[in-house]
Amino acid sequence: MATIKGVSSFNPEQEAQALRKAMKGFGTDEDAIIDILTKLNVSQRQQVLITYKSTIGRDLIDDLKSELSGNFERVIIGMMTPTTMYDVHELRRAGAGTDEGCLIEILASRTNEEIRRINENYKLQYGCSLEDDIVSDTSSMFRRVLVSLAMGNRDEGTYVDDALAQQDAQCLYEAGEKKWGTDEVQFMSILCTRNRYHLLRVFDVYGGIANKDITDSIKSEMSGDLEDALLAVVKCMRNKPAYFAERLYKSMKGLGTDDNTLIRVMVSRSEIDMLDIRREFLTMYGKSLYSFIKGDCSGDYRKVLLKLCGGED
Repeated sequence: MATIKGVSSFNPEQEAQALRKAMKGFGTDEDAIIDILTKLNVSQRQQVLITYKSTIGRDLIDDLKSELSGNFERVIIGMMTPTTMYDVHELRRAGAGTDEGCLIEILASRTNEEIRRINENYKLQYGCSLEDDIVSDTSSMFRRVLVSLAMGNRDEGTYVDDALAQQDAQCLYEAGEKKWGTDEVQFMSILCTRNRYHLLRVFDVYGGIANKDITDSIKSEMSGDLEDALLAVVKCMRNKPAYFAERLYKSMKGLGTDDNTLIRVMVSRSEIDMLDIRREFLTMYGKSLYSFIKGDCSGDYRKVLLKLCGGED
């Protein structure tokens, strides 16, 4: 469930004028900008973007960039970016700066259809394929997992072949726990291609065979980015909102904030499953996401994130 739903009837011209007014003259009315943009959904914001240019003759993104700064600006520009393009920009940024966590998060959590759109737009935007960039920015088995996920070729059916689930579980056991050294390819081919319902069955069977959870085996058999990538796949299969709740928690706990992750998850999930993420967050950490953001961020940055978060529970 989303926290940002948009308004049923809205006048793009009215909102465009209100945004212009908030930025014109001396000082910027940040509260007005936050209020306007958080009541609209991403497609309504796109309409405002077009109307702003046609009625005011200026570029709304340029105006926002010149008036705002820092993390607050990044949230607002993220909100103004169409969903697929936002993922595309984040993947490109992550590849260039090698932010492996971002590459893993997006590729492990998006649907085939979302991945397909990302690939198309990436190529149009940057003139090279997402796969090419992954290959040049990463290495070894981790690279192969990302390339596999970037194909968007997971079986999205619901059929569970019990005999195959038994076989897959046995195969994972023999590729990891039972073996000296780990056969990572087996992990990759099963975890990155099978459908969700099938994998949930595989994880159950695996627990019985190995006497430990699949996540514990991955942690003991793998390390670094490869471990993170395969864990992310397992977590997204089991409970995607819980995966994002953990991403948010880790972005804020301890010293310093991982603003890249915090902004990306808040912006990209606000119209998809933010209510579910909030519920999982509270269950997992005993504190609300709202109170965490409130304690971790400040100023307009905090205000806009709290709006994306929705209620306090």
